[in-house]
Amino acid sequence: MTKPVDPFTTDFRALEILVSVYRNNSFTRAAEDLDINQSVVSYTIEKLRQVFNDPLFAREARSLIATPRCEEAVTEAIDLLQRFTELTAEQDFDPKLSAGSITIACNYYERVLIIPHVVHALREQAPNLKVEIVDSSYLGHDRLLRMEADLLIGPFQKLGAAFYGRKLYDDQYVCMMDPAHPMAHKSLTLWEYLPLDHIYITYGGKWKSRYMQVLEDEGHRLSIAIKVPSPAGIQSLIAGTNLVATVPERLSREIGNRLHVTPCPVGSPIDIQLVWTKRTRNSPMHKWVRDLIAQQCKML
Repeated sequence: MTKPVDPFTTDFRALEILVSVYRNNSFTRAAEDLDINQSVVSYTIEKLRQVFNDPLFAREARSLIATPRCEEAVTEAIDLLQRFTELTAEQDFDPKLSAGSITIACNYYERVLIIPHVVHALREQAPNLKVEIVDSSYLGHDRLLRMEADLLIGPFQKLGAAFYGRKLYDDQYVCMMDPAHPMAHKSLTLWEYLPLDHIYITYGGKWKSRYMQVLEDEGHRLSIAIKVPSPAGIQSLIAGTNLVATVPERLSREIGNRLHVTPCPVGSPIDIQLVWTKRTRNSPMHKWVRDLIAQQCKML
């Protein structure tokens, strides 16, 4: 390796480029993400290789693989960038004048029920604030730590001291079925519920709904007829069949038109949470947005 250079010549922009290359697994996508030339990315990574006396990235089968030293550097760089962002955050925030940006990670449930109300309120009260909605899937907390999102909304826990949280509201599970289903218009018992032909929402196979966790903990199994990755379009699958889907009650109000909805016999309340990290904890803009989201949820 080339002799290391003075580490104090490294600036925050270089660390941001390092994090972006690591996050995107690509020099090209990092350049697009940061809106800079790829030559700047290549030059910066080469300079950082000298700073850390390490190759940082290696190519294997067309993939960019981070070295252990790079993993360590990225972890520390993210922490430094978070603290610097917090330090330089504007202290006076006027929503009418703010031209900042915020990224919210969430899934289908939140995009249907919460995000429209939040976006409408933001457009009215902070018309110049830029908003990006990204899919959280099961990686919402990682997206916060990687600075790919500022806020996470969903049925998630805080998961440790690195996160801060605020409960938005409770929800509960219900069963949706065709009105002609033999079990429609009656209260389901657990033993009637289990053998029904269920549509199971896998959420990409990496996250389990609370009712399914409760069933498995109690040693029960559903009779699963169909698996789907999200609730999108599920009402069309149910209509005219004996299929049954278990979904949050508030969501059933939006997607359960012309279907019969009955309480789920599995006791498993859902806590919808707002989660963030210390990077945005003290930012006046982010505090204002968090309060706005909480206010909108109170009106749902």
